[in-house]
Amino acid sequence: MEGVIATWYARNTKGDIRDYRRCARAVTDQVTPGGSVLEVAPGPGYLAIEIAKLGDYRVTGLDVSHSFVRIARENAGEARAAIDFRQGDAAHMPFADDAFDFVACRAAFKNFSDPAGALAEIHRVLKPGGKASIYDLRKNASREAIDREVAQMGMSRLNAWLTKWTFRLMLLKRAYTDDAMLRMSAESPFRRGEIVEDGIGFELRLRKPAGAPSARRSSA
Repeated sequence: MEGVIATWYARNTKGDIRDYRRCARAVTDQVTPGGSVLEVAPGPGYLAIEIAKLGDYRVTGLDVSHSFVRIARENAGEARAAIDFRQGDAAHMPFADDAFDFVACRAAFKNFSDPAGALAEIHRVLKPGGKASIYDLRKNASREAIDREVAQMGMSRLNAWLTKWTFRLMLLKRAYTDDAMLRMSAESPFRRGEIVEDGIGFELRLRKPAGAPSARRSSA
């Protein structure tokens, strides 16, 4: 997303802070103080900011959208949160091997053009023993459940209507089934993953075993 669309998205997802806070607590419960956290595709930066608020964590965000990087930096500045937001591709991350203790990705994985590449890069940049969580929409989420979820987001009537139709016409079509996510995990350097369903979404839990190699994915 760029320009006006990115601004609209940032404005209309800001009010749903309760889920960002819940997600942030789930992440920081798995990271020791002083640890490093990467959020892939942070968008406006709301989750990364909530993570930074919870303690002494080194937080980084990587987004392909120039607009979102700008917006996230502005939001972090207003929140007085020290976060390193950068522009870049999830399938070709500008980070060293074994750089992070935890990697999170929320509501974005279904939009990646190279999901296998993103998984390989998440594995590469994780430290041995590091963990990752991918949070996204379940393909079999019902319309009724989506409508209830949107109703809790505190949007205007028009924006709520637009958001519901975005779910129905775009997001559900891009979403993955549990089986598809587990299959991708098995084919990735992680070799396995665990799915935990949560409302209209899921969490894919991944772990890089201690001693696992961190080879950069070939561009061939």
